[in-house]
Amino acid sequence: MNNTKLLLHQLCADHINMRINNAQHAIDEAQQGQQQETKSSAGDKYETGRAMMQQEINRNLGTLNEAKKLMVALNAVSTAGSSPVADTGSIVITNKGRFYLAISAGTLTLNGDSYFAVSPASPIGIKLKGKKAGDEFEVNGMGYEVVEVL
Repeated sequence: MNNTKLLLHQLCADHINMRINNAQHAIDEAQQGQQQETKSSAGDKYETGRAMMQQEINRNLGTLNEAKKLMVALNAVSTAGSSPVADTGSIVITNKGRFYLAISAGTLTLNGDSYFAVSPASPIGIKLKGKKAGDEFEVNGMGYEVVEVL
């Protein structure tokens, strides 16, 4: 099962790396656009274009920074060992789905099975922490039963 944790961890890392690459690409394109803006007789148009490019750069720098923080959080998640009680790094199988308690990365598909990568600080992550097989909990009016914790 540790192999499954390692593979899920890698899928999360791939998700983050894709976000980092997309943000960096968008920053690079906006910087190129900003440099290619030439001053025209309508000076305001030039300044507006440059300001819009700078806003795009700033927005993508924020996205890049958040993705890097997410990578730091993911790197702190252990893929070793197993515990009967759900905690960060656990795979929790419920009657409604499989959850990987690490970072919010959406749905991950591994060997034909879907896993929901959720942050321990998310509403469902908070409910999952500390649960063991047989425990029940509710999120947004939906009942869950823990089948297994890996």
